[in-house]
Parts: sequence; structure tokens; C-alpha cells
Amino acid sequence: MKLVFATNNAHKLEEVRKILPSTFQIISLAELGCTEDIEENGTTLEANSRIKAEYIWNKYHVDCFADDTGLEIVALNNEPGVYTARWAGEAHNDAANRHKALTLLQGITNRAARFRTVVTLIRNGQIQQVYGEVKGQIATEERGNSGFGYDPIFMPEGYDKTFAELPANVKNTISHRARAMEALKQILV
Repeated sequence: MKLVFATNNAHKLEEVRKILPSTFQIISLAELGCTEDIEENGTTLEANSRIKAEYIWNKYHVDCFADDTGLEIVALNNEPGVYTARWAGEAHNDAANRHKALTLLQGITNRAARFRTVVTLIRNGQIQQVYGEVKGQIATEERGNSGFGYDPIFMPEGYDKTFAELPANVKNTISHRARAMEALKQILV
């Protein structure tokens, strides 16, 4: 089954290709020939995910899916939320985003957080949304060299390591994106 993944994020693309079974051929936007940067101007993860999927469906009429992910930190009123990727500025700078989180959490003991992923699937013109979530804590410093985004500061519940310290095969089983992709897989089969 061929599906276009409406993302320009190479890290997400690689992660999703590892998570979904090889029976799914995941086509990137570049492989589709889509070079546009799809504007995410929604105010919720659900809206942004849907905007990206609908853009691809309306322009190319191919089965596709898109995701939007947000990190919600309890002590920061669930920020950055929908602004996770560009929280420290429009440059989408992962290091700056992590630095901002660690700085704002200095001296705060409640470091509870969660990652939420919303996936919008459009297949044969029909729209469905699925969700994935993982709860955890924000570490007091960056740890680990794997992953991307907030992985070096996010410790999933039940682990004393950050996503960036965990082997990919573990992270790709317990992460918010893995859980959303599992839910996606269930409606595709």
C-alpha cells in the first residue's frame, strides 16, 4: 500500500518508515514532487495535521497522511503545545527550543510533560484522525545523542533515560509517534 507522508522533516520520515511495516510504501513529499512548504496555521494539533493532509489530497489526489506533534509541559501551562517546533523562533531550531524549556523550568520540581501526536489519514477522500501520547518528565539537562527535537530532554514514564539515550528500537515502540502509527496501522489493515 502506497501512502504519501505529508512532511518535510527527514527525521520524522525515517522514524515512520522504521515504525510502519514494510508492506506500507511511505512516499515522501520530495518523492511525490511536492516542494511547497505547507503552512501550518491551525491553533490545534488536530487542525495542523488536517491542513497538511488536505493540502496533499486536494493538490495530488493521492492517499496520504500527515501528523502534528506537540510537547505539553504541565508547569508551563502545557506550552509549547501546537508551537513545539518553532517555540524559540521561526527558525525551527531544536537546540534553542530545548534551551528555552530547560531555562523556563529552572528551579521547578514538577517537570511532568507529555508528547501528543495527531495523525490525519485521507484515503479515498475519507478523513480519519488517530492519536498517540506518551507521558514523562523533562530532564534537568540534555542527555543522549540520538533522536531529534526535544528527545535529549524528554524521559518517558517508566524510564530513567531520555528518548535520545534510548535505542531507536525502544523509542520507536513507546513514543507518541509510534502509538499514533500503531493506531493508523489498525485502521489501514
